[in-house]
Amino acid sequence: MAEWTKAAVLKTAVPLRVPWVRIPAHPLFVRTVPKPPLPIAVITMASAEAIVLVTGAGSGIGRHAALALLDEGYTVILAGRRIEPLQETAAMAGTATERAVPISADVRDPQSVRGLFSSIDERYGRLDVLFNNAGISGPNVLLEDLTFEEWQLVVDVNLTGAFLCTQQAFKLMKQQEPKGGRIINNGSVSAYSPRPHASPYTATKHAVTGLTKSTSLDGRPYNIACGQIDIGNAATDMTRKMEDGVPQADGSLAVEPTIDVQNVAQAVVYMASLPLDANIQFMTVMATKMPLVGRG
Repeated sequence: MAEWTKAAVLKTAVPLRVPWVRIPAHPLFVRTVPKPPLPIAVITMASAEAIVLVTGAGSGIGRHAALALLDEGYTVILAGRRIEPLQETAAMAGTATERAVPISADVRDPQSVRGLFSSIDERYGRLDVLFNNAGISGPNVLLEDLTFEEWQLVVDVNLTGAFLCTQQAFKLMKQQEPKGGRIINNGSVSAYSPRPHASPYTATKHAVTGLTKSTSLDGRPYNIACGQIDIGNAATDMTRKMEDGVPQADGSLAVEPTIDVQNVAQAVVYMASLPLDANIQFMTVMATKMPLVGRG
């Protein structure tokens, strides 16, 4: 009887012939049944060969995720409006700096996004992972005092930007060989429960969840996987104000716990590393004791 070994599984790229085995005599089992075939090894692209695009890579979660991906051997395109912060991110990569590629692009602008993806196509001919990370929180003001321009800016960055990048990623991932890729959207726990005075941010993060689901569905025929990471209180410049207290649903002000942003970065690396026949549809990474679950 052929022995099942880990080495055999790892080396198997095609189905093997199924050996037949006889189950020991038992009143209920008197016939010969096939032994299950060896699993077909799922070959994932080596990180050194994979091309990843991170938007909003000049600060916060985007910067830390990009550095974590670079540390794992990926080639990472660092995208953002201002080139200087992107170059700073690249310089932080140490010996991996040569695989960090800063490109200035504005995710709100369709033409700028097209130019970004054209550059990736011309240089690499493919894109394996898109991390739609670029986002802003908006002003902390009463809903009735929010200006249209303030509302529109958050929508343009958080939602329209993610859509425009997803659209261009689809075009590239559908035509490349091998076909397919992965899109990871940066959602938020605000997609489940809002904070006071944050209607544009909350609305766009709910919408990103809808975009994630639609992308997952529409990408299925082309081997394009899409998942979402919902983050709660990762310690970045955006959450630094929590050290002084933030408004709660009951009108009070409270200091909230945060978590090391590296926890989020490593989660993104894990999502990016999966073979395309597996997907994390939604993942929540949050501070254990933040007032989200329950009633505060």
